[in-house]
Amino acid sequence: MAKNVLGTDLVSCSTDPMTGFFRNGKCDTRADDQGMHTVCALMTDDFLIFSKIMGNDLSTPIPEYGFPGLKSGDFWCLCLSRWIQAYEAGMAPKIKLEATHASVLEFIDLKRLREYEAH
Repeated sequence: MAKNVLGTDLVSCSTDPMTGFFRNGKCDTRADDQGMHTVCALMTDDFLIFSKIMGNDLSTPIPEYGFPGLKSGDFWCLCLSRWIQAYEAGMAPKIKLEATHASVLEFIDLKRLREYEAH
């Protein structure tokens, strides 16, 4: 069983919309997940605009891939590098810690993650 950044079992990030590298609702990962879809992030309008400007349009639906397009209030397994990029730009979204994969701790310390905890 995968662990989260708090050291407990990884819980679901979102099943509506369905998220995760494995499209099972969890921000789990494995070696071939090059994007490291491990951060369970709460989408906001500002973040979605930022992500689109940075080249990753998460708000436009892509039906052929079963992607509904995200809106403010949705939780999504975000790529670790995108969250770090947003953090450095002052645009980082809040995070559901219980649903964020433990591997994130190799790159971001828990104290910083707690500053962005979604309540």
